[in-house]
Amino acid sequence: MYRIAFKMQLFPGYEEEYKRRHDELWPELADLLKKTGIHEYSIFLDESSHSLFGFMKAEDPAALDDLPNHEVMQRWWKYMGDIMASNPDNSPVSTPLKEVFYLP
Repeated sequence: MYRIAFKMQLFPGYEEEYKRRHDELWPELADLLKKTGIHEYSIFLDESSHSLFGFMKAEDPAALDDLPNHEVMQRWWKYMGDIMASNPDNSPVSTPLKEVFYLP
């Protein structure tokens, strides 16, 4: 199992909306993430900077490369694009984070 961490940026004032949308995560998106081998996916918010910190465990990180090819993933990105920093293809601006410590 691989641990993957990344950060994203939420627009100020959309904290509750971001949480609401994730509380109502589409079942077909949850199924896709699970079928891709993603486990224990969490997103945390730094309220002082509006930075989002994502963490997940993945069986095969290379399998994540196929997620943008799925229609439900593209719809989700478009749905979230009005409340967070996004790329021209609607995917969230995401910066991978390097692991520097782990206590198993």
